[in-house]
Amino acid sequence: MPDPNAGTAPSLPRSRAGRNNWWRGNGQIVGALVALVLLVLFNAIFTPNFLTAQTFYVNMTQVATIVIVGVGMTLVIATGGIDLSVGALMAIAGALAPMLFMNPPLGNPVLGLMLAFTVPVLVAGAFGLFNGALVSRFGIQPFIATLILFIAGRGIAQVMTNGNLQVFSNGAFQYIGLGRPFGIPFQVVLMLLVVALFAWIMARTIFGRQVLAVGGNEKAARLSGVPVGRVKLAVYAISGLLAGLAGLIVIAINSSSDANQVGLNMELDAIAAVAVGGTALTGGRATVIGTLLGALIIQLIRYTLLAKGVPDAAALVVKAGIILLAVYVQRQQH
Repeated sequence: MPDPNAGTAPSLPRSRAGRNNWWRGNGQIVGALVALVLLVLFNAIFTPNFLTAQTFYVNMTQVATIVIVGVGMTLVIATGGIDLSVGALMAIAGALAPMLFMNPPLGNPVLGLMLAFTVPVLVAGAFGLFNGALVSRFGIQPFIATLILFIAGRGIAQVMTNGNLQVFSNGAFQYIGLGRPFGIPFQVVLMLLVVALFAWIMARTIFGRQVLAVGGNEKAARLSGVPVGRVKLAVYAISGLLAGLAGLIVIAINSSSDANQVGLNMELDAIAAVAVGGTALTGGRATVIGTLLGALIIQLIRYTLLAKGVPDAAALVVKAGIILLAVYVQRQQH
């Protein structure tokens, strides 16, 4: 007589294997979510005035640019690359925009404003395309390729401004950093739109699958017909575009553009957000939502340290430690 359980016996191992695979793919993002909740609870209990609208606005406005740049960094890292130039590209975009609306072409302030919103972002995207060409066309290691603009980019911004601080007051331009539609900071709206768009792209489009294929196994991706070179060009260009957008937000908030300060250390913040959020630093796995969570965790840690009287410079050491911990967790999962 046949055993009635014979057909179902293997289901337990398969189910267990499925759970293990799910945990390997999502364990770090779950951990990030738990860490974020614990940070919120800690500050709610021990940090005065944490649960106020003002504190919420401060933290969200400070995290918005990290998330926007981090989304671009997520795509680059997903292909097995790295982009060290994002801070310098923010400085270039931030230096160029005031020149366009303070001295508008043809004396037309509307034209100057339109160009100030578009040209700096496109220029940053073009520099990102340059990074992608160095990586994909000339075979230069991403670290070295983007290190070129990391070093030279801020110098370009300083030359553009003659090393001078650009101070301005332009309500229309500054809306990108200071506007509050329906009481929500406009840069937070932009951040959420960027996250939603690229989360959808990575999860639902052929391009998203190609990005992960290139990072997972570039040789196999090439043999299967994935346009590896074009994919790499695209992700570095996207990283540049988003860095340019973040640069505009920063100078709009500050009402000034300082080529020495705009985007300073942003590459570290973005990489830390990506790592903490669960994107594999070796490529092949990416989560845009995880990058959002990672950026929120880093911002809340910084806020907590400042609230407890720890110098801001100490946050750099903490961020480095966070990256190290994230890499260790990823190695344990694989």
